[in-house]
Amino acid sequence: MSSQIPMVDYLRLGDDPRLVAHECEQCHARYFDHRIACAACEGESFRDVEVDPTGEVKAFTIVSLAAPGIPVPFVAALIDCDGTSVQANLVDVEADPEHVTLGMKVALTTYSLGTDDQGVEAIGFGFAPVP
Repeated sequence: MSSQIPMVDYLRLGDDPRLVAHECEQCHARYFDHRIACAACEGESFRDVEVDPTGEVKAFTIVSLAAPGIPVPFVAALIDCDGTSVQANLVDVEADPEHVTLGMKVALTTYSLGTDDQGVEAIGFGFAPVP
């Protein structure tokens, strides 16, 4: 029997994969990492909130040099998901300025990173252009 695990703890798998952020209950700032206090207002109470799975490319770079074993080129981007900033790679798009543009509409997608000897599949996420 095989199972899946997300590559990051803020990726929720299932029929409709989502990213989940920790939102400050005082100022509504959102973070993907664990926080003891809010960097914006020093609040100490957080709740989990689902992040909109669609967004818009706000900034990007085409990476042409990476660690050994990492295929290049690829597109690293900053995505605005209805007010939540998400750093992720763009997938299913040519890594050149003719195919990637600021303001481009994208949607969350998942993909396999590989399966270990016990049959556990690691799942990553990225954003793909919306047709």
